[in-house]
Amino acid sequence: MSETCDRPGAGPGLGEGQGRGDINVPRFVVGCGDDEQDMGQMEAGMRNEMYREEEMEGDEDESPPERQIVVGICAMMKKSKSKPMTEILERLCKFDYICMVIFPEEVILEEPVEKWPLCDCLISFHSKGFPLDKAVEYAKLRNPLLINDLNMQYFIQDRREVYRILQEEGIDLPRYAVLNRDPDNPEECNLVEAEDHVEVNGEVFPKPFVEKPVCAEDHNVYIYYPTSAGGGSQRLFRKIGSRSSVYSPESSVRKTGSYIYEEFMPTDGTDVKVYTVGPDYAHAEARKSPALDGKVERDSEGKEIRYPVMLTAMEKLVARKVCLAFKQTVCGFDLLRANGHSYVCDVNGFSFVKNSMKYYDDCAKVLGNMVMRELAPQFHIPWSIPMEAEDIPIVPTTSGTMMELRCVIAIIRHGDRTPKQKMKMEVRHPLFFELFEKYGGYKSGKLKLKKPKQLQEVLDIARLLLVELVEHNDCEIEEKKSKLEQLKTVLEMYGHFSGINRKVQLTYLRNGQPKASSEEEDSKKDGPSLLLVLKWGGELTPAGRVQAEELGRAFRCMYPGGQGDYAGFPGCGLLRLHSTYRHDLKIYASDEGRVQMTAAAFAKGLLALEGELTPILVQMVKSANMNGLLDSDSDSLTDCQQKVKARLHEIMQKGQEFTQDDYQKLAPTGSPSLVNSMKVIQDPVKTCDKVYALIQSLNSQIRKRLEDPKSADLQLYHSETLELMLQRWSKLERDFRMKNGRYDISKIPDIYDCIKYDSQHNASLGLEDTLELFRLSRALADIVIPQEYGITKDEKLDIAQAYCVPLMKKIQLDLQRTHEDEAVNKLHPLYSRGVMSPGRHVRTRLYFTSESHVHSLLSVFRYGGLLDDEKDQQWKQAMDYLSAVNELNYMTQIVIMLYEDNNKEPSSEERFHVELHFSPGVKGCEDEENVPLGFGFRPASSENQDKKPNQGSMEDLSQDQPDQALPLSEPINIQRRSPMIRNRKTGSMEVLSETSPTQSSKGCTSHRLFPSCSRQSPEIKPASGLGFEGCSMVPSIYPLETLHNSLSLKQVDEFLNTVCASSSEAHAKTMKALSSLFDSQSQTSLYSPQPPLSSSGSEASLRPPSQPLWHGSIPSSAVSSAGPSSPITESSGLNFSFSE
Repeated sequence: MSETCDRPGAGPGLGEGQGRGDINVPRFVVGCGDDEQDMGQMEAGMRNEMYREEEMEGDEDESPPERQIVVGICAMMKKSKSKPMTEILERLCKFDYICMVIFPEEVILEEPVEKWPLCDCLISFHSKGFPLDKAVEYAKLRNPLLINDLNMQYFIQDRREVYRILQEEGIDLPRYAVLNRDPDNPEECNLVEAEDHVEVNGEVFPKPFVEKPVCAEDHNVYIYYPTSAGGGSQRLFRKIGSRSSVYSPESSVRKTGSYIYEEFMPTDGTDVKVYTVGPDYAHAEARKSPALDGKVERDSEGKEIRYPVMLTAMEKLVARKVCLAFKQTVCGFDLLRANGHSYVCDVNGFSFVKNSMKYYDDCAKVLGNMVMRELAPQFHIPWSIPMEAEDIPIVPTTSGTMMELRCVIAIIRHGDRTPKQKMKMEVRHPLFFELFEKYGGYKSGKLKLKKPKQLQEVLDIARLLLVELVEHNDCEIEEKKSKLEQLKTVLEMYGHFSGINRKVQLTYLRNGQPKASSEEEDSKKDGPSLLLVLKWGGELTPAGRVQAEELGRAFRCMYPGGQGDYAGFPGCGLLRLHSTYRHDLKIYASDEGRVQMTAAAFAKGLLALEGELTPILVQMVKSANMNGLLDSDSDSLTDCQQKVKARLHEIMQKGQEFTQDDYQKLAPTGSPSLVNSMKVIQDPVKTCDKVYALIQSLNSQIRKRLEDPKSADLQLYHSETLELMLQRWSKLERDFRMKNGRYDISKIPDIYDCIKYDSQHNASLGLEDTLELFRLSRALADIVIPQEYGITKDEKLDIAQAYCVPLMKKIQLDLQRTHEDEAVNKLHPLYSRGVMSPGRHVRTRLYFTSESHVHSLLSVFRYGGLLDDEKDQQWKQAMDYLSAVNELNYMTQIVIMLYEDNNKEPSSEERFHVELHFSPGVKGCEDEENVPLGFGFRPASSENQDKKPNQGSMEDLSQDQPDQALPLSEPINIQRRSPMIRNRKTGSMEVLSETSPTQSSKGCTSHRLFPSCSRQSPEIKPASGLGFEGCSMVPSIYPLETLHNSLSLKQVDEFLNTVCASSSEAHAKTMKALSSLFDSQSQTSLYSPQPPLSSSGSEASLRPPSQPLWHGSIPSSAVSSAGPSSPITESSGLNFSFSE
């Protein structure tokens, strides 16, 4: 029989037992206020039944037991009958001397407190509709032991009070300010709202910031995003179905009601909920932050997915403080983990964990012991605190030569973009000089205007001057008319400024502009002027977003533990890692809009998010405009680059066929892709003539379309018009052929860029000869683009170092850091069975950048002397493969993976093992025939190949074309097919099985990761393109190819040391940045808060002694979490901190 709680002698005022059908469920006594005599009969009957039940249980209780301790539950029925409450009360009843009384809701609401049931200990808490005043009165009348203090519950309902108490207790919380509004005259309040910040009581909160109603019952919390990330706001609310928030384009704050404004904490998209039961017990779990995409993750039973989390020692202390400060034994609160610090952002009072059996056991145990400890002595109940062995967590260890993935570093080029365009004009109007001065242009002689407000001012000036022109026909401005009109058109383009896709640069010229390019008409003015450069275009297209998201989704499958079902999609190993805080992920992007949006879209695919990119961008992507980590100042080319460009132009402007000598000069490395392009071109000037003629013909075709009323208003891809397309091409026609009749070679990349874009996205126009123009300009570009990064090996290396030393140092740091595991973000060992070694986590660092950095980094690996290709066969093949790749297209990836073999000695060189992988990115228009073949992803090591020809193959393609499957006997590195063929119906991906554990001696299995269409089976092709915006196709991305898979960490580390050290110039730069950094210590983070530098959080304490100081003991906030807007301070030299 079940133990029951309604025992004889269980205190006065017992109501009828709630008989339940299920005999395993104990019966709770529901107290009622009726007088006892009314129920004498029934009570007697029930007691008899009870005795009988006890006798059946056995005779050890001969004498009637001592008086029971009555625990009363006084709360709204929805709470007192909830599943967690029921589960916990069932367990509490197992204490021999405790029994329960649940106060019925109608008694609580309608009866006076004198008629409420009696109890010795009261669990009572406020929720919607609960009469807290009456509960306080009852507690005064009966004086029971209070589990949760009642008076403090008034404070918990007011966020201002909660924050005040937290502050008094010295608990970290976000910087905040309270805005109190008088409901009668809401206008009178200390709020100043600007476009990208608000000022509350004189305190400034730049966006992103959070706006919370002061009433804690009101869950309508809004987060406002900066214009640089796309603006708008995220509106959070109490979960409704599967939504907890929604994105809104509204950017201005609420104008009625009182609010708390606080800075937004850049977490990694997860919140930690902590549940205390007394000061010494806290259960913590993570869930996806509602601000991220507002979709609630639910499991197969429809419950919100949460993950148990290990709290750090500091966090346990915080839990203790919160529990004691608010006098709530059972208390829930929210933690934000940001910048290596934990901040409390909300205290909810009484709340239980939902569906965790372990928590129910623990909670009942803690509460029962607490009640007994407090009350047993006065009831003369013999009771001592039970000692029990702590449950020892059993953790499976690794066995065999399994290697464990420890670190993934990827450098990725942004996705498909619109053509980049720029226009230069010299301006002298006083209004421009005023603008230049207003934004501090005179400090450096240069000014970048990106913010909507600034661009609006430029537009206003342009409109004003155009109006003046019409009125006065003033010859002063006359020569600029066409340019002013273009300025106006471009700035008016989208009907709004989302500050990501246009910028104006002003440069001060002391003596006017020296005449250089064909654009400048001859003007005879002296005196100072400003050079206005307008840049636009170059934004991520919808196709680029899809590419990035797909790649993110495919990337997931590189992580172990993808078995099991995570809401039905592949790569759940990564998602579990991430939510349990064992995935230490940081995403960095340069400050260009397209790069940031690529990073956000990739994060969306990687972490299976939904909805808008803006919230993802603000929370997940850190802006790395830190001393050239991912940005390069394209204006300041190195001397070496200038020389290379000059030589390149000279060779490309010879009016004769390439001679043997030219081949030597242009392609000293003998790269097949270059040699092939030179063969296509033969005579560079003739080829440029052809290209020029083709551009002229293209322009006349577009003009014809414009004259034809049927096609004049045609909408092109990404809402471009024929008018804009004509502007694009006629500008190229004007600029390509200079006044002296020679060709401007530097325009070749732009021509290729435009034709590549139009032949992919605007093919439906059916313009003639576009393919020929594509073919020729591509051949020219294949020479010009890679050779701008150096012609000889030495030059390539020299230029590469100028770009990417900071990035290489950062990569070196990422690899070193991995094997000094910090104690952060660890998972509770009991919950991580099935993960190889649960205490460790995988570090992922993703760097999104532009073509220059990808070219440079690849040059360093190729020419920096990492391995000797004469001695190392695999490296030789990799080098041959790379020199056959002619373009590093959008979404090019360089991936470095670090594995650890736990069976090797920790100091052994074989313990850490590095793999280098590469993909040339998106497939071009006609790449299929001449594609260089690599060796697949993670091929088996060569010495093992003969013995186990098929150990790692995972090519179960039965779902798409059973007849095409390869015979299994073929050796591994011939299999070209991707294990991820796109599912035709939805465009989602299906991944077949995970890496098989049968591993070769080097611990590598081979399988293809990325959604490439197989090169052997053209019939899959239609499935791989995703039709988008009408006519455009999204090209698929080449799968990763392994360049090398048996490097030791020591080799890589020494190589990076050598390469970084040899670049003395970069070293000088670094030192300069460093000295300024320590002078000022002002890391300008764009959005993230400046956390207190506590000893526990400072990086210095984690740094191994061998690393130079340069590796920065800088708080993490120094890397801003988002947004391409320029840093708050002028000095760009300071934002140089590699924080982790």
